[in-house]
Order: sequence, then C-alpha cells, then structure tokens
Amino acid sequence: MKMPTEFDRATDVPDALNAHLAPMAVGGLVGFRTLLYKEVLRFWKVSFQTVAAPVLTAILYLLIFGHVLEDRVKVYDQISYTAFLVPGLVMMSVLQNAFANSSSSLIQSKITGNLVFIMLPPLSHWEMFGAYVVASVVRGLAVGLGVLLVTAWFAHLHFAYIGWILAFALLGAAILGTLGLIAGIWAEKFDQLAAFQNFLIMPATFLSGVFYSIHSLPPFWQAVSHANPFFYMIDGFRYGFFGVSDVAPAYSLAVVGTAFVVLAAVALRMLKSGYKLRH
Repeated sequence: MKMPTEFDRATDVPDALNAHLAPMAVGGLVGFRTLLYKEVLRFWKVSFQTVAAPVLTAILYLLIFGHVLEDRVKVYDQISYTAFLVPGLVMMSVLQNAFANSSSSLIQSKITGNLVFIMLPPLSHWEMFGAYVVASVVRGLAVGLGVLLVTAWFAHLHFAYIGWILAFALLGAAILGTLGLIAGIWAEKFDQLAAFQNFLIMPATFLSGVFYSIHSLPPFWQAVSHANPFFYMIDGFRYGFFGVSDVAPAYSLAVVGTAFVVLAAVALRMLKSGYKLRH
C-alpha cells in the first residue's frame, strides 16, 4: 500500500542516525541536539516534497485569487488585494508545514516501529518537546521564507515592523509544531491524523482571514473569527507588513502566547506520562 504523499518519509533518514540516539547523555543537551538533527535532516532529505511543493501551492493560490479578486476586493486603503494576500499565504504555509513536520514524524515512527529508538535513550520530555517543536519551526520558516521570496515578485510589500513579523512567525510555527506533536501522540494511524488535519487545522487556517479581512464578514461570522486563534496569528503577522490590522497586535500576541503556553503544557504532560508512546 502506497504511503500518502503528504506525509514525510522518515524511513529515508539513514539508519546510522538511530545509532546516534543510543548513547545520549542524561545531562547537557546531547539528546536534544541529536534528535533535532535527526528531525531536520528527515524533512530536508525530501525538501522537494516538504519545501518546494508548499511554495508552488502558495503561488497557485496567489495567481488564482489575486487575478480574480484584485479589482473586486478592497481591504485596506492604498493596499492592493494581492499585497494583502501575500502575508496571509506566507503565514498559512508556515503554520501548515510546522504542523505537518512534528505530526508526520511521530505517526511515521509509530507505524514503522522505530519510535523505540526515541523512547529507550534517557531523553527527558523537555528535550523531546524542544527537538520536535524547534524542527517544526525550522521547516515552517523555511517554507514561509520560500513563499515570501517567490510571491514578493507579484506585489509591492512593506515591512513596517520586522519585530512583529518575526514574533508572530516564530510563535505561530511553535504553536502548530506543538499541536502537531499532540496530534502525533494521540493518533495511532494515518486516518486519525488526516482527520485531525482536515477537520481542525485546515478549516481553522482557511477561516482565519488569509484571503479576506474579517470586517467584510457579517457580525456573527466576525464573532466566530475572533474565537479562532489562527486569526490572531495571521492578523498580527500581516500587521508587521502594513502597520494596519483588524485587531491590536499586542492583543493578538497575548492570545497567541497564551495558546502556546496551554498547548505546550498539554504536550509536555503527554510526553512525560508516555501517553500512547509506551506500551
């Protein structure tokens, strides 16, 4: 049976890496560095699938929506719809790929049975959490940077506040990397993980204001959007480019930061207890 193409082929990582996991020391950051290296190499070896393909997808979104709606949608004053769309596509790519990295790694390890090489060494739950999440952030930012470099040719972008751009990109990637870790721990087969992504991650991403400003929505749907944490990631990230947003960036940062703390606490608890990891 052919593996779904949206999942990374963890088995492509050299078997020698598994041998490096055995002598991990309890003290220091040896375990963290080794697992982080393994996770980064895992997606980088298939970068055509994990990095180039999402960039192409974002370009197609930009060409289709930008061409159709450029002269029909007015978002912010003196900002074209295409320019408005680019930061949303960049952040959407960051979030989706950060989630895919940690979730696909864990479920692949469960299915292939090589999760034992992660669980046997004296890795603390903090090291495991840090390695998976940081690797997810690296992949998310790599894809996001690729999307930004390519789509910037289609619109005149401003960089009003670089600090806000970096803050929301890093926090957003960390949140989705953590959420992917939770999903990967919870899921026992690809179908469950696909359901998690298709019925939670995708709707929350597409309904977060990537393609529109929530002020164009009826009051009820505006209220629904404010209950979506993904909206605050997109809106705060876009503020860093144009200096305008639907919600104050400080408030968005507080919501995003709180979401990360809550999800990180859940993921760390699951890792510490060995929930669905130790049989």
